[in-house]
Amino acid sequence: MRLVQNMCTIAEYPQAGSASGDGCSGGSSGRPRLIKIAVVGASGVGKTALVVRFLTKRFIGDYERNAGNLYSRQIQIDGEMLAIQVQDTPGIQIHEHNLDCNEQLNRCIRWADAVVIVFSITDYKSYELLSHLHQQVRQLHPGNRVPVVVVANKADLLHIKEVEPQNGLQLANMLGCTFYEVSVSENYNDVFNAFHVLCKEVSKQQITSTPEKRRTSLIPRPKSPNMQDLKRRFKQALSAKVRTVTSV
Repeated sequence: MRLVQNMCTIAEYPQAGSASGDGCSGGSSGRPRLIKIAVVGASGVGKTALVVRFLTKRFIGDYERNAGNLYSRQIQIDGEMLAIQVQDTPGIQIHEHNLDCNEQLNRCIRWADAVVIVFSITDYKSYELLSHLHQQVRQLHPGNRVPVVVVANKADLLHIKEVEPQNGLQLANMLGCTFYEVSVSENYNDVFNAFHVLCKEVSKQQITSTPEKRRTSLIPRPKSPNMQDLKRRFKQALSAKVRTVTSV
């Protein structure tokens, strides 16, 4: 597989003979279903490294400060080709016990079909953001329909850890999220599994929510006529007609 980076987007390079276009759109027919994932967390926890590791299997240690890049790739899950878009988001902080969520981050969360919340085991403050970020996701997606995965990164840096693995697991369980402890630099499989679980959950939701069901949920169905009322009106019309004939 060859990848090309263009305008802050990693897209799968079209193979010879395939339809032209980016990695998120196949031909006009048989276009793969789209799954949109937002990756959120504090600055310096490795969000960009996590996304690039998932998409390319490569680990790059140093990145410029993230400005909110969108990455895309087509992957096969359970025999179906899916178009995956991953939105990397700028790092966030807590100011005076309030989450500093700008409109750009809120738009990314609203846009997403699923969310990955990342913290670093070497940064306790990034761990403290977990519940705040989860609450923000649920506020922007009422109904608890958007799957969320919690990822504890930098599992290889045990000598400088500030968060015990069981703490992350307990909090994720309390929030109702799947939990993964990964080392982006050392283990690709754990990174892939975290995204794979999300893709499967979203794919399952999309299959069960057919276009017909979505349309009926948005467009109110007309009320069925009241048959007793129709019979009553019909009798009244007949009675009026009979009275008219009799009077003549």
